[in-house]
Formats: sequence, structure tokens, C-alpha cells
Amino acid sequence: IGVVVTFPIMGILAGYIAARLFKMFGGTSGLKIWLMSVFLVPGIIFALFFSSNIILWSLKSSAGVSPGVFMEVVAIWFGTSLFLNGMGSWLGFKISAIEHPLKINQIPRQIPNQPWYSRSWLMTLVGGILPLGVIFVETYFVVSAVWLQRFYYLFGFLLLVFILFLIATAETAIVMCYFQLTREDYHWWWRSFLTTGSSALYLFLYSIFYLFFRLGIDNFWSGLLAIHYIFLISLVFFVLSGSVGFYSCFYFVRKIYGQIKID
Repeated sequence: IGVVVTFPIMGILAGYIAARLFKMFGGTSGLKIWLMSVFLVPGIIFALFFSSNIILWSLKSSAGVSPGVFMEVVAIWFGTSLFLNGMGSWLGFKISAIEHPLKINQIPRQIPNQPWYSRSWLMTLVGGILPLGVIFVETYFVVSAVWLQRFYYLFGFLLLVFILFLIATAETAIVMCYFQLTREDYHWWWRSFLTTGSSALYLFLYSIFYLFFRLGIDNFWSGLLAIHYIFLISLVFFVLSGSVGFYSCFYFVRKIYGQIKID
């Protein structure tokens, strides 16, 4: 219940931040960014949640959410999240755009040929290893507690690991961004997001391995439901780690270029 209530309320913050960044990068359509912030990630989560319940309803399982509760969740989403997210987007567009520390050249500079080891797909895959490595051991205990229905008591240690994960994610993104900028490649926005967000791919693969090789699930519907839940968790983890990487690089780039003095 706390997640269902907190998620729509945080929509005002999501709409505000999305509008501020969208306006900084030259965006002018407030309706576009509002609809994307409301329906992009939440829409995927809703589709996974809905498809999982269809499977549970067809199997007549008691684990499925009742239609009444399901409609309440939809009402909270549309009735609250749409309004609060729109309010946040409106406030974000009303405020003046974030100013760049330096004047931007209107003509894009040609990017030199990059070595093979600095290709986007390779750097993206490499960048996700370290953040997940920080939480790998704790991930094993959490996954075991979820799928084997064991009790989990080490919430204080889990919080410490989460903080270490945020620090490692930020540092990894900044280091990768620095190497990219030194090679005169200024396309750091999406790469900074995908570099740290790729740790969700390794989390998804590890969860699939644990599911089928450690638990030995051989029922098709049980495996399909488990994949639904794993993909949902990995999606949220992807957005979280990618956002930490992007905002870390955003602060880093503004900081270093803000130190440049032009006479």
C-alpha cells in the first residue's frame, strides 16, 4: 500500500525534474514530456502487472490481485499521478531553463575516430560490472529470501550496501565519462545512463540463472510469472542505476566546464 500511495505522490517531483531537463536541452513541448514521464516507465510496469494478473486469473490462483483492488490501483494512477505529474511539469516549464556554464557552439564539432575499446556497446557492458559487483553477495541473500521464502533481518546492512552501490555507480559513471571526454567525444548523455544502467542486465541474467538452475522450476506458467517479476525488478533497477549515473555525470561535466575561464 505504501508503494501504491508513494508512487503517484512522487509524480510531482518526476514531472518537475523531467521538465527542467527537457527545457535545458531545448525542448518546447510540455505536453510531450508530461505524457512520457507519466506513461513510459509506469506504462511498462502496469503492462507487466496486468499481464501477470491475467495469467493468475486464468489459473484461478489466489495470488492474483482481485479485480476490485486492480481497479483501485488504476484509479490511483490515473486520478492522482496524472494530475501531480502535470503539476510538476507545469512548474518545471514556468521556471527559467538551467543555464550552461559555457556558451555552446551552434555547429557540432567533428568527433575523431575512436579506438575499438571505446565503442559505446563495449563501454556500456563493462560499466555495469562494478556497480553490480558491489551488491552481488547481498543480491544472493535477497534473491534467496524472495524465492525460498526465507526471513531477512539484515536491513541495516542492506542500507549500507545500497549506499555503497550508489557511490560505486556514481564513480563508475564519472570515470567513464571522463575517459570519453578526453577522447573528444561529447555525446555523454545517453551513454552515462546506459553505462551504469547495464548493471540491470547482469542482475536479470543472474536472476534467470538462479531461477532455473538453483530452484529448478519446470512448470511453464510458474517460469513465465517468475520472468515477469524478474523483468519488473530489473527495469526498476535499470532506471535507478542509470539515473544515478546520468546525474553524477551531469554534475561532473557542469563542474569541470564551469571552472574554465574565458577572457
